Amino acid sequence: MKLRMKKISKVFLPTILGMFLFSTVASAHVTVVPKTSTTGAWETYTVKVPVEKNVATTKITIKAPAGVEIKSYQPVPGWKYSDEKDSKGIVKSFTFEATGEGILPGQFQSFTFVGKNPDNATKAAWDAFQYYKDGSVVEWTKDEGADTPHSITDIVVGTAPDAHHNDSAKTEDTKKDEANTTDVKTTATDNSDSLPLILSVVSVLLSLIALVVTFRKK
Repeated sequence: MKLRMKKISKVFLPTILGMFLFSTVASAHVTVVPKTSTTGAWETYTVKVPVEKNVATTKITIKAPAGVEIKSYQPVPGWKYSDEKDSKGIVKSFTFEATGEGILPGQFQSFTFVGKNPDNATKAAWDAFQYYKDGSVVEWTKDEGADTPHSITDIVVGTAPDAHHNDSAKTEDTKKDEANTTDVKTTATDNSDSLPLILSVVSVLLSLIALVVTFRKK
C-alpha cells in the first residue's frame, strides 16, 4: 500500500505543482478589461498590473489601440498621470508613474480610464510597457500564446442609436405599466386587508344582537 502511494505521489505531485506554477505565471500578465465591448461606445476600461519580480513596478505605459480615443482617467493616490498626443490632440499613449514606492512584489494595482471605441468592429490590442525599479522593462506587446502577450478587447457591432431610443421609450412605458399595476395591487391589497376588519365588526354586531335576543327571551 505504501509503495502504491509513493508511485501515485510521484505522478501527481509534479503535475499539481506544474499546474500551480502555470496558473501563477498566467495570472501575472498585464490585462485590460472588459474583453468585449461595442462599437462607438464610451467604455470604462481597467488595466490590472501585477508584479512578477522581486522588485517593485514604478511605471506602466499603455499604447492606445488604433481607433480608440482615450477621453479621461481616474486618479490613483501615489501615482501621476501623463500622456502623449498626436498633432490632432488624440492620445497615442498614456503613463501612470509612481510618486512613492510603487507596486511591491506580491501586489497588483488597477488603473481605470475611459475610451471611445471606434465605429467599426475590430480587435483592440493594448500594448503595455511595465517598468521595474531595477531599470528592467517588460514589453507586453506580443500575440496571444507568447510569454508576454498584449491584452485584447474584441469590439463588436453594437445596437443602433434608434434602437436605444426605442428601448428608452419602452422603458418609460414599462415603468408606467408597472406603476399602474402597483396601484391596482395596492388597492386590492387594501381591500383584502380591510375585509377581515369588516367581518369582525359584523360578527361582533351579530353577537350583540343574539345576546340581546337571549336576554329578552329570559
